[in-house]
Amino acid sequence: MTILQQILWGSAILGFCLLIHVGCLALCEQALETVSRRIRRRTPPMRITVMLMLALCILIFALTIEVWIWSTIWIVFEIFPSWNEAVYFSLVTFTTLGYGDVVLGPEARILGSFAAVTGLLSFGLSTAFLIAVTNRLLAIDHLDNGR
Repeated sequence: MTILQQILWGSAILGFCLLIHVGCLALCEQALETVSRRIRRRTPPMRITVMLMLALCILIFALTIEVWIWSTIWIVFEIFPSWNEAVYFSLVTFTTLGYGDVVLGPEARILGSFAAVTGLLSFGLSTAFLIAVTNRLLAIDHLDNGR
């Protein structure tokens, strides 16, 4: 794969993954609103636990989909011969851990960098979202307790 092809494919896949991620964040926001109304009368620790667990489950779902998308790319472009290697490489790259025991050849290194950038942006968005949710939950708890 040429450098230009890697950049084009990498950009497209990165954009698609971030579209999925942002869509899941929007879905999460709606789910949190719905659940919040239903558990309004529960104790503050129970509300916070339920809401954070819901948010975490949806975020983990989004991240898992994105890792599988990248794994599929490695298989489709015949970069890795097995799903085991493709998923492993995707997870290690997506989290930017990069053990180095499975590496890309020169024909896909730039594409691999896009997988890492996808992970960085997705984890960054997820972290910001969780902080916002936690701040909102703590503010509601603070108001409910009349402090």
